[in-house]
Amino acid sequence: MSTWDDLNSIFYPRSVAVIGASPDFNRLGYHCMSSLIMGRFPGKIYPIHPSLSEIMGFKAYPSIKAAPGEIDLAIIAVRSSLVPTLLIECAEKGVKGVVLITAGFKEIEDKAGAELQEEVTTIANRANIKIIGPNTFGFVNLHANLNASFTPEFSLTPKGGISLVSQSGGFCHLMAPLAMEEHVAMSKIIGIGNRCNIEFADILEYMADDSDTKVIMIYVEGTDNARRLFEVARSVTRGKPIVAFKVGRFSLSDKAAYSHTGSMAGKYEVYTAAFKQAGVVMADSSTELIDVAKALVLCPLPKGNRVAVLSGQAGPGMIMSDICEENSLVLADFSPQTTKRLDQLLAPLAMRANPVDMGPAWYDSQTIREVIELVLTDENIDGVLLYSAYASANRSLLNEITSLLKSDTHGKPIISCFPSPTGVWVEEKQEFVRSGVVFYPTPERAAKVMGSLVKHAYRQAKN
Repeated sequence: MSTWDDLNSIFYPRSVAVIGASPDFNRLGYHCMSSLIMGRFPGKIYPIHPSLSEIMGFKAYPSIKAAPGEIDLAIIAVRSSLVPTLLIECAEKGVKGVVLITAGFKEIEDKAGAELQEEVTTIANRANIKIIGPNTFGFVNLHANLNASFTPEFSLTPKGGISLVSQSGGFCHLMAPLAMEEHVAMSKIIGIGNRCNIEFADILEYMADDSDTKVIMIYVEGTDNARRLFEVARSVTRGKPIVAFKVGRFSLSDKAAYSHTGSMAGKYEVYTAAFKQAGVVMADSSTELIDVAKALVLCPLPKGNRVAVLSGQAGPGMIMSDICEENSLVLADFSPQTTKRLDQLLAPLAMRANPVDMGPAWYDSQTIREVIELVLTDENIDGVLLYSAYASANRSLLNEITSLLKSDTHGKPIISCFPSPTGVWVEEKQEFVRSGVVFYPTPERAAKVMGSLVKHAYRQAKN
């Protein structure tokens, strides 16, 4: 089988065995079982335990060889010294893939850990078993209702088109709740850990042809084959966006990366330059990583860097304008026709030049709709930044904007910022999510995302 077929068997298995399954809450095997149950995995689940006959309502088996039928995926959550023997049993059973939760391999300072990982890799390669891990939290495939991790709560992540590939399970545990809070819909969340025989490049190649993945996010500490990673990334970005967050800017974090997954992080500037040449969008923070990915899924790419800032309040509009300038965005002059109509629509004291402060008109939803449509059709404008702070008087505005953005944006991105107190505008923002409206809680984040879209569009045009 090809690597794509091997990985497809892992991410879309018909059956899963949990080696180390346990009814004890203090064992990882308990949480791996809970994850499969909470995720509502539709296939067969086989708990493996040497002495128990039933775990969490499922018939248990003393070994994986004793389990009936074929097993596509095995989750191993036992101490590291047992792994080679268990992997041999998986090979005899014909298991196609393994999620090796267990730590105590290449990431530890003792050379015995590296030797153990080399032994495990050799066994796996001989049996053509692909391993995610070791030293991983596992992975989640939301489209397959498969939570092959020790974190059941990952099953609550909204289902969508963004996949995350990370060397750090902790980073995945940061991003999953952030995705929930930011209304970002995910496809797969994958912690590759120390990497026995599945590398970043292998996962990226798989994601390129994965119909459930529209945008790929990656968290990178380091890799033993950076050249292949960059080459594969260049190939993937021709058809699908990749957004990367690279750590290891300073020597201390570089050393920490080695002790975490056993790979030196590599010089940050070299990675960044190579990723950019490969067409990868670089993010400077975890927040920016998910912000940009969300916009790439939901927005059309701008054809240029000319933007309009529309705001009901002058201050946030000025903040957006500053971020635009920092990100090489141009606050373009409106066409004469747009300028003339804005004069008619807006109050005498309202700012008509770009950025536009619409003042009292912001409480008239029909006027605001016409202003937005007017600017969207202006040939001098490639994208629109839209800001509105909470006010009970302009609640109807949100419905009007949602209706407009659901109909037609003329192929131009609209990035919005709609901050509100906790518990306010909840229904309206839920409708935003359903309608595909791209919005952020601060003007800085919204404007920076527009800058990232423009840079990505520019690189795409060059390729």
